[in-house]
Amino acid sequence: MDSNQRRKSGINLPAGMSETSLRLNTGAGSPSPLIRALSSPSPRIMSPRTISNLTSSPSSKSAGACSDRFIPCRSSSRLHTFGLLDKPSPVKEGGGANNEAYTRLLRCELFGPDFGFSSPAGGTKGSGSYSSPASSPSKNMLRFKTDTSGQNSPYSGSILGQDNGSSSESATPPKPPRKVPKTPHKVLDAPSLQDDFYLNLVDWSSQNVLAVGLGSCVYLWTATTSKVTKLCDLGPNDGVCSVQWTREGSYISVGTSLGKVQVWDGTQCKKVRTMGGHQTRTGVLAWSSRILSSGSRDRNILQHDLRVPSDYISKLVGHKSEVCGLKWSHDDRELASGGNDNQLLVWNQHSTQPLLKLTEHTAAVKAIAWSPHQSNLLVSGGGTADRCIRFWNTANGSQLNHVDTGSQVCNLAWSKNVNELVSTHGYSQNQIMVWKYPTLAKVATLTGHSMRVLYLAMSPDGQTIVTGAGDETLRFWNVFPSVKSQAPVRDSGLWSLGRTQIR
Repeated sequence: MDSNQRRKSGINLPAGMSETSLRLNTGAGSPSPLIRALSSPSPRIMSPRTISNLTSSPSSKSAGACSDRFIPCRSSSRLHTFGLLDKPSPVKEGGGANNEAYTRLLRCELFGPDFGFSSPAGGTKGSGSYSSPASSPSKNMLRFKTDTSGQNSPYSGSILGQDNGSSSESATPPKPPRKVPKTPHKVLDAPSLQDDFYLNLVDWSSQNVLAVGLGSCVYLWTATTSKVTKLCDLGPNDGVCSVQWTREGSYISVGTSLGKVQVWDGTQCKKVRTMGGHQTRTGVLAWSSRILSSGSRDRNILQHDLRVPSDYISKLVGHKSEVCGLKWSHDDRELASGGNDNQLLVWNQHSTQPLLKLTEHTAAVKAIAWSPHQSNLLVSGGGTADRCIRFWNTANGSQLNHVDTGSQVCNLAWSKNVNELVSTHGYSQNQIMVWKYPTLAKVATLTGHSMRVLYLAMSPDGQTIVTGAGDETLRFWNVFPSVKSQAPVRDSGLWSLGRTQIR
């Protein structure tokens, strides 16, 4: 081929080599990258690495034949894992936009078009790693770094909650556990407070007045003023077995050793009515909106209505031993009763037969409480041989959960401020425990009484509980947060430390 022919073809060949003797083995019948690059109307500027790859000739197995060198696809090379320095290179004097354009073009040639152009925010398109469009040359230019681009991976830090950098700094720190004071902030002496598991001698009204049965007398302690008032004295032949305020806090009922039920006006200290019907002591009382229920050692539950002249309007027979626990649900639809026969019975407001008979407890059931946060949720506690707190769904009678407390369960009360409950215990640890629901995690364990913690009542604001024991003391504990602040209540001047006498 003469020089004119070589000029027309556009290919410079050594002398003595014809165009037909040049064969490129592509393996698929398509033009080789070299021919595509040469025949392209506007060829892209090739990087030195590309040029070296193209110009390096592999060893041929047969004379007169040559083949392309394999060039890997950059999109699968993960070159973005080789981080560039974030420091911008100094702009040369007079360079300006030309220097920046040259840098972008160079990056495009080195790393592909996805890394060549910067976003308006200053980061590079396709990469979250570059905050500057330009990077200074350095010996660390291709240093290896951890790949952080695979955020769609199921094992990525963002999904597992282990993001690094700013995301971990902005994450919400774990909420510290609520602190409950370990000591009572007030102690009252309560002489003649009986050590009897089946009695209920302490109750706190919605008007912030505490009623305590001591021997044959009932005393009222006003929390705001610490004033003590003697409500009644039953005389030497009778004794107080139970006290219970109405929900409005104006009237209080008193159960006696002779099986009577008295109703008193708590503000004027006047007896309103006395009702009979029980054969022996009345150890537990419970008010609904209109009905007063009383449980006795005679195994019966009587329903009293102050609007009618008769002593009681109905009798509930179901227990085989003394009735020691009674609680109305918050909607007044159901009454739960516990007895020394180890049974927990649930009655409705109209039936004289129990709707449910729950027999999983293996000891007397005195401790009963309805949840104020969830309808049909009832909790009960068993005596010394049982020691368990059990949670029930009264809609179907199923047991939801239970926990062994390690001690006789004497009382249960549900907080109205948070979904927690408190339990008091007797043999053998005499402790007070606060539980979260439904996890049943222990919030606090309080000790201080030297005998069984048989009595429990809660303040009207739901923050403070008072406990009573056979050690003849009443102890006030701050265990629940307030509704607004969700923080433990602080001591005030009215709750000064010290020990006083209730009578």
